[in-house]
Amino acid sequence: MPYKTHKITLDPTFKERRWFAQQCGYARFAYNQALANFKAGLDQDNFQSWRMLNVNFNKTKKRYDWTRSQDQRAALYAIKNLGQAITNWVSKRAKFPKFKKRGKKDTFTTDEQSVQVEGKRIRLPKIGWIKMREELRFVGAQIIQVTISRTAHRWFASITVKTENTEVVDTSTHPIIGIDVGINTLATLSDGTQYDNPRPLKRYERKLKREQRKLSRKVFKSKNWFKQKRRLERIHYRIACIRADAHNKTTTEIVNRASAIGIETLKVTNMLKNKKLAKALSDSALGGFLTKLKTKAEAHGIPVTEANQFYASSKTCSSCRHKKDDLTLSERMYHCSQCNVSIDRDVNAAINLSHLAVG
Repeated sequence: MPYKTHKITLDPTFKERRWFAQQCGYARFAYNQALANFKAGLDQDNFQSWRMLNVNFNKTKKRYDWTRSQDQRAALYAIKNLGQAITNWVSKRAKFPKFKKRGKKDTFTTDEQSVQVEGKRIRLPKIGWIKMREELRFVGAQIIQVTISRTAHRWFASITVKTENTEVVDTSTHPIIGIDVGINTLATLSDGTQYDNPRPLKRYERKLKREQRKLSRKVFKSKNWFKQKRRLERIHYRIACIRADAHNKTTTEIVNRASAIGIETLKVTNMLKNKKLAKALSDSALGGFLTKLKTKAEAHGIPVTEANQFYASSKTCSSCRHKKDDLTLSERMYHCSQCNVSIDRDVNAAINLSHLAVG
């Protein structure tokens, strides 16, 4: 049975928002205490598991009376997350975990116990019923855990459920599509369809600079400094929402009309080394777009073929397969000297990627 998560915007009162902040602080407190305990154990050649760290924290928290009124699952899952971070560090998949700071990635997790969802509300332990902006899309599914998080001024509930295996939709009558991604045009399909890239960072760049200058003039960590920081967070949240909306709509439309998909392999880290294109590439988030496309295609049972990293999809003629080595980035039309075909550069690349998907 696959696990699926639905992230829903909450509509809490002032009292509920304050309680959320307290649980985030308690989770951060537990994480930092356990990390300090783990580092002290390393100095004494004592490698502690997350279960041992949780036992030690349960002994430590008795010295603080305020911890009794908190949701103890928030601390438990915070220490579990630390255990996963330590595992990643041991496996050399990540760096050594750092202490968490206040106001950054405010989040806490609780499990299925005492959690209930009815329509547009959710019941959480200790606080009770909280209003939601929409209903849970998975009806009758078993709730595994709920994560409450804050982004800018909004609070969200990420509800993870266990669902039944859904039937794969028959897409055999749909065409095979190749997709070429870019900065000006988010995605160009092999049939000539193009999806515009909103580039929200470029749209809000002047406003961001103005608000950042205001923040720099405030006294650090004063009330006005925190107020201005919240205004800045709202702008960044708005930019992220515009980008995510464009990516979701585009990927959903592509997946619903394709039987197989061919895409290119992007090395985003290497591409960001180009200082002239780094900001535009970050604004477009092409790596996240392709990841989201592959995830949705996998859920629909649609095969995705990735081209080799050095495959010259733009320089190869889609008609006669002749490769043009002197194609510059400023040439938006592809003119083949062998078969005299003239075609849009991005469409030509998308057609070549569709040929790979055909196999």
